[in-house]
Amino acid sequence: MTTTTTSSEMPGETPGEMPDATPSATPGEMASETPSVRLVSDLVARIPEFRDVYEDHVFRQGVVQPHVFFWDVVQDTVRSFLGEAPATAADWRRTLAFLEEQSCRGILGIDEVIVTSFLGDLPSPHEPGHAIVQQLGPVMAAKFVRIRPLG
Repeated sequence: MTTTTTSSEMPGETPGEMPDATPSATPGEMASETPSVRLVSDLVARIPEFRDVYEDHVFRQGVVQPHVFFWDVVQDTVRSFLGEAPATAADWRRTLAFLEEQSCRGILGIDEVIVTSFLGDLPSPHEPGHAIVQQLGPVMAAKFVRIRPLG
């Protein structure tokens, strides 16, 4: 028997559905990972301090939604930068280094999440933690200036 899939349909998916993970899935166990979902799983694998955030996210959302997940990543990263995070939280330097490394890859789905849902959600000039933008690596700093020229 031959199965035909269209460009908008992956095997095992209903058209229009996004690939997802069950709440018990762990990063790397998700079927049909998109680059943005892979970014989330790679982040959790590299920086395990985000595991609880990831598990809570999947429990609440029912699927991995990278743009939604990165809201928590931004909040935790800024808290770490400000020295307000618990000792068990991910260090902001490691998070920025990981995201800089990923930004250098030039993969559309990854860049979209990092630019839109990380850089775009960093504190504004009048908000605590805005100075973190001065710590961005060269690739993310250039992207940040393009999307937020006034900071």
